[in-house]
Amino acid sequence: MAQPAPTVLTFSGHNYLRQRLVLSILSGKPVRIDKIRSNDKNPGLRDFEVSLLRLLEKVTNGTVIEISYTGTSILVKPGVIYGGNLTHDCPLSRSVGYYLETIIMLAPFSKKPMTLTLRGITSDDKDLSVDLIRTVTLPHLQLFGISDGLELRIKKRGARPLGGGEVQFLCPVIKLVKTLNFVDPGKIKRIRGISHAVRVSPQFSNRMIESCRSVLNRFVPDIYLYSDVYKGEDSGKSPGYALSLVAESTTSALHCAEAISEPGVSPEDIALVATRSLLAEISNGGCVDRKHQSLVLLMMVLGSEDVGRCRLGEPTPRTVQFLRDVRDFFGTSFKIVPADPDNPESTELLFSCYGTGFVNINKSVA
Repeated sequence: MAQPAPTVLTFSGHNYLRQRLVLSILSGKPVRIDKIRSNDKNPGLRDFEVSLLRLLEKVTNGTVIEISYTGTSILVKPGVIYGGNLTHDCPLSRSVGYYLETIIMLAPFSKKPMTLTLRGITSDDKDLSVDLIRTVTLPHLQLFGISDGLELRIKKRGARPLGGGEVQFLCPVIKLVKTLNFVDPGKIKRIRGISHAVRVSPQFSNRMIESCRSVLNRFVPDIYLYSDVYKGEDSGKSPGYALSLVAESTTSALHCAEAISEPGVSPEDIALVATRSLLAEISNGGCVDRKHQSLVLLMMVLGSEDVGRCRLGEPTPRTVQFLRDVRDFFGTSFKIVPADPDNPESTELLFSCYGTGFVNINKSVA
């Protein structure tokens, strides 16, 4: 008997493209996205979105991607996540973080352990920098039992606009995702940071550190800011500098922020932007920062058939849409209640869901 064709889920617009592609591949459900910038002067997919589709073709086996003639509509029929040893050159319109955020959600469920080399810009103001992915995103995966062999190596840094950076992402394969129960945010105990400078005076890095300390020393005594200066070939093709900050609590909750150099803005001002962003992120509360809400919620959905719980600060618009998309692809809804019902001023919420018991059937038997 012929199998019935799976129902194609339909969306419109270019927003939330990445999360819908990820959910399509993980759930095995085809997805069609129409009206991609259809009213724009330059309609259709941008070069970085086409590049992401090409990368997903490399990472998976049997995925069929059809792009309409105008580029305003795509149809994706997902295959299996294969992994392996891959290399991808990213266009200079978005940083490698744009691609890594997507791949990190898929890599643990591939057939073979993944070793992915990406070349391009390593930090910009739109996506997570490689520093935050290494120090914050990967530790979030470890909450779900994805740890041995999980690594991000920064081979070369590449600032805007010419890039020239190179990173290598290594991810093991897992069969099942652990259930998460993370409801105590704890108190902030230490702050770590990476201040990097490429093709500018190494003093820029030190100036950012001093400016950052002038604010943070009032709050926490345990502060270590690492100066990371790349020279020669490893510093990419353009000058730039940035500061990435991570605050860790007594229960290992992580909150992060960063700021990237801009023309005409001094290193001290860049450092103050990052510092204030970090304080705002901490005040938002929760056990997971706003940049990683979607990742943690996805892993909770894929968890074993048990109730996972996590305390989050106020959800971002991206997170709200992600919850709707998860319901469409996996049929899973979250129960959301105030984390502190006795404190009306608290915006923290307790998210809980029953895991789907997602099993990585791609995993090759040793």
